[in-house]
Amino acid sequence: MKIKTVLMLGLLLTMLGCSKLTLENYSKITVGMQYDEVTRLIGTPDKCDDVMGVRSCQWGDEKRSIQVNFVAGKALLFSSSNLK
Repeated sequence: MKIKTVLMLGLLLTMLGCSKLTLENYSKITVGMQYDEVTRLIGTPDKCDDVMGVRSCQWGDEKRSIQVNFVAGKALLFSSSNLK
């Protein structure tokens, strides 16, 4: 039973350490990048809002995040907060 707990803890720590929300990945986002390319790079967004032809997507939370605004499916504006 103790071995299972240790293995599960190790798996959880590995998953947490593999976040795609990094400064390195953020720096790879470019103007004109397709939505699918961005999601391959940093994963599925945590939330998206569509207003007047602009899709605004956010990855992460209040502590650490990336936000990308897409027009016609292409990245136009993007920002980050507290990435390492």
